[in-house]
Amino acid sequence: MSKIFISCALPYANGPCHLGHIRSTYLPADIYARYNRMIDNDVLLVCATDEHGTPIAVKADKENKKPIEIAKRYHDMIVRDVESMNISLDNFTRTTDDLHYEIAQNFFLELYNKGLIYKKDIQQLYCEKCNKFLPDRYVEGICPVCGSEARGDHCEKCGRALEPTELDEPKCLTCGSTPVIKDTYQYFFKLSEFEDDLKDYIDNNENLPANVRNYAKNWLKEGLKDWVLTRDMDWGIPLPLDEAKGKVLYVWVEAFLGYISSAAQWSRETGIKWEDYWNDTAIHFIGKDIIYHHSIFWPGLLKAYGCKLPDNIYAGEFLSLEGEKMSTSKNWVVWIADFVDKFDPDLLRYYLTINAPLNKDTDFSWDDFQRRNNDELADVIGNFLHRTFTFTHKFFDGEIPEYKNPSAEDNKFKEIIEKLPDTVGEYISDFEFRDGLLEIYRVAKIGNKYFNDQEPWKAVKEDMQKAANCLYLSNQLAKTLAYVLKPYIPNKADAIAKIINLTTPDEWKDAKVPLAEGHKINKAKPLFTKIEDDVINKQKEELQKNLKESEDENMSDLISIDDFDKVVIKIGQVKEAEKIEKQLKKKEFDLDDYLTQLRQIKKMGSFSSLLKLVPGMNQLKDVKIDDKEFVRIEAMICSMTKAERKNPKLLNGSRRVRIAKGSGTSVQEINKFMKSFEMTQKMMKQMQNNKGGMKKMMKGMDLKNFKF
Repeated sequence: MSKIFISCALPYANGPCHLGHIRSTYLPADIYARYNRMIDNDVLLVCATDEHGTPIAVKADKENKKPIEIAKRYHDMIVRDVESMNISLDNFTRTTDDLHYEIAQNFFLELYNKGLIYKKDIQQLYCEKCNKFLPDRYVEGICPVCGSEARGDHCEKCGRALEPTELDEPKCLTCGSTPVIKDTYQYFFKLSEFEDDLKDYIDNNENLPANVRNYAKNWLKEGLKDWVLTRDMDWGIPLPLDEAKGKVLYVWVEAFLGYISSAAQWSRETGIKWEDYWNDTAIHFIGKDIIYHHSIFWPGLLKAYGCKLPDNIYAGEFLSLEGEKMSTSKNWVVWIADFVDKFDPDLLRYYLTINAPLNKDTDFSWDDFQRRNNDELADVIGNFLHRTFTFTHKFFDGEIPEYKNPSAEDNKFKEIIEKLPDTVGEYISDFEFRDGLLEIYRVAKIGNKYFNDQEPWKAVKEDMQKAANCLYLSNQLAKTLAYVLKPYIPNKADAIAKIINLTTPDEWKDAKVPLAEGHKINKAKPLFTKIEDDVINKQKEELQKNLKESEDENMSDLISIDDFDKVVIKIGQVKEAEKIEKQLKKKEFDLDDYLTQLRQIKKMGSFSSLLKLVPGMNQLKDVKIDDKEFVRIEAMICSMTKAERKNPKLLNGSRRVRIAKGSGTSVQEINKFMKSFEMTQKMMKQMQNNKGGMKKMMKGMDLKNFKF
């Protein structure tokens, strides 16, 4: 028997859980933990809410509340979400617990006393309006590597770990002003001293999956720099040094220790040493956006402390929604609480597992969710189980019939059933959770075919033993399914076992123990039902409604049509505006239309003044608006393919790099322009829905007073 320490990445306590959280971290960790418990390994599965991150402090500032109030609110939501998805955590704590403070401060002091942490004078962003230094997530700007919008600590687009001072066009998240650079000091960890150790860890750890190893290797190629461990904030764990008043531990330092403090709390409550689990086998389940932190920073800290490094770091890739990146800010998301309010959580566990391997990006689609539920769970697994139980009661009074004189088909089917637990177990042990579930589905399909081929409803009249053998083996598969499905869909597995009249299927080895002849089963109950089209359509409509409400809310920051009417200078080109309006009614405003209208606007007068009419163009900070700017914009659009001009959503990072090279501009300029174009699209849609439309807008504008 092995002892296994399993941790889930700590969720930020600044919002509830959505589908992506469950798919990348909690569900795979739970599948692995449940299986290992079933094969008699001793498992400790822990997690906690990460409550000292700057997102919590930012949200608290906006709501005029204390950060601890925000953290408590979302901690309770996250606990509810995790429990509703039947994640079998042994302990779930908070990084605001006293024990966590104690462990984090002692950890810092240990490294400090070893001479592995040092004080260093640095320059840092400072908001003169807010009168404070800006920690990482109090800053947003443009990633200097890929040109995408990024936070002060991390670019989600390219995965780059950043410092706030590296951002292009930094903005204070609180007030929106541009910060200045000021001198201060922070404490640094000598990460560079452990570069060789970390290279050895990454290169020679055969357990690490390819996505983690390759990601870490790419970062190590650049060479490691020492890592800043502290921040200037009120919210966080104070440094245990008299000289460091006003400094707190960087959240990423102490958040790692949440795994340890959660386990330590469990130890205090149970009297069992958590260290025994860690020192045997330690496995982290995380999302791919934090690979860098868990494969380099965390092992570096552990090596410095003198701890055993994690045996495996399994990183789930991203989950999109209906083909688009999930966005909580745009409300393009499905929250766990909303899902389980309408559907059995096991249906989501099944879909998220079988939809794609964990190490591959995938998409959640309501239509595909319905299809897999109806075609796979209801029509294959559910149909096989229901027919087996129903015919057993109909022909054999609910008792497992006698099995004798098997045919070649019987022997072949029996062999498939007996192999299933070993095959699925191997897949789960190798973290190939989807393949394990696919094997279960494949065998269930074989079960249906075997049932159809044997035709027990006919055989009872012609060859009773043939019918008996069919129902005997079908019930054996049903029992096996109860066990092998337990890690994946535990509620449904228990329901199957209940119909078969068994105790909870908790011991994997019992999957191979056949049901005795004469064993009495209970009457069949519907286990999987089909989801109707109207139910799915309602979910899709609700998703679009949420998105529209979010867009409308964002639009409130733009100038209203009524405000346009207050401008006083006449342009005298209303007919041109009418042409634009007619064109807008025919189709969506794309980049070809954008270029056409810019050319038409230019004909109305000086481009340097009229370009400011285009919503968002004044966002091009530090760019002189003149006729030369028109040439640059034209070059950008003309460097795009026809498909890209029609569908700007195609413009990913690599395409933007190509366009920048082709137009003689930079990726940052491309990003600025696309942002202004998106604002233009929103404004155009707003004008279409407004009485008077573009004609009304352009009738009498004072360009001198026009401002956003």
